[in-house]
Amino acid sequence: MRSDEQNPRRLEDMRVPVRLKLSALWVSAMFLYVYVDIFALYKPGTIDDILVGRVWEFDISQAWALGALVLMTIPSLMVFLSLALPARVARWTNVVVASLFVLVSIGNAVGETWAFYWFGSAVEAVLLLLIIWYAWTWPRLVD
Repeated sequence: MRSDEQNPRRLEDMRVPVRLKLSALWVSAMFLYVYVDIFALYKPGTIDDILVGRVWEFDISQAWALGALVLMTIPSLMVFLSLALPARVARWTNVVVASLFVLVSIGNAVGETWAFYWFGSAVEAVLLLLIIWYAWTWPRLVD
């Protein structure tokens, strides 16, 4: 036995399956989406705009609300689908959906002047790029 294996301070370190990594990354991205939206409510004038039926440049309508919910339903479902889909389907679904949401995260920051938007979008993009990386490099079975 090696001397470092006998070290009582040595911590157990187990391999985390790629499915759990992907799911956890989707959860992290979702938390950021929510927090950026919540912090946006504190920008001066935002509540006034909401009260008169405007969000950014859009009129608040049933179509807008449905579109926003559909958009955020996709990464919410990816938390589960990363764990439940067959490996080949999960791999490509994560690559495609994360690629599209990198564009969403970058698009959300366009025209923004507040640093929290830029920071949130940057971290979201990094998390999504990690999803793409882990899905792309999904371990293969050795025959």
